[in-house]
Amino acid sequence: MSINSAPYAASGYVIEPPAQASLSVSGSDNRFPVHRVYCVGRNYAAHAVEMGHDPDKEPPFFFQKNPDNLIADATEFPYPKASSDVHHEIELLVALKSGGENIDVSNAPDCVFGYGVSLDMTRRDLQGEMKKMGRPWEIGKAFEDSAPAGPVYPVSEVGHPDTGDIWLKVNGEIRQTGDLNQMIWKTAEMISMYSTPSRDRHLIQLPVRSRCQHDRACRREHPADTVHHRQLGVWHLCG
Repeated sequence: MSINSAPYAASGYVIEPPAQASLSVSGSDNRFPVHRVYCVGRNYAAHAVEMGHDPDKEPPFFFQKNPDNLIADATEFPYPKASSDVHHEIELLVALKSGGENIDVSNAPDCVFGYGVSLDMTRRDLQGEMKKMGRPWEIGKAFEDSAPAGPVYPVSEVGHPDTGDIWLKVNGEIRQTGDLNQMIWKTAEMISMYSTPSRDRHLIQLPVRSRCQHDRACRREHPADTVHHRQLGVWHLCG
């Protein structure tokens, strides 16, 4: 078979293109298309200290997950392969409808379509191995189903929340709880920081680390658990 006679050649592709990653939108049958997923590290003081860093001296940094790492409207998390130390971090999700370069902090909220709640799942053991070798640690962050996410709530519904509870339940038990006002860098500041330079649209940011109710061990998931899918509880965003 020649390339031009491949089944998808008529649409301009030689293989079937992947489906558009998207999230549901509260109050709408339409979905939010996801172009890229950016996460923000060390933006919660207690977590920065826990990971061996000084939040007063080190600004947050950006790393990526892939759009197809998302589990839209997630209710379960399948335990990943090749890891015995998986951590969860509840995050504020910011869905951007527009972007630009050198966006001023005062104009940054205009780029936001809506907000939600997501999880940053990390294969911490694999991430640690890569750090020791001075290599990139995507293997610990950007794996299949590493970004469970709930629906996007439009700004018209929730405004621009800068305070409010954010929490996580695992198997019905509260594991993490915090407040959006605990972010070191606020949402508008991080959009401005990232836009130097940026031309991204449909950007998802996960900018808040929430306080763990107990200790670091409560963020560890174990493959030996009887239930192999971890219940994520109810996606909840309140002002």
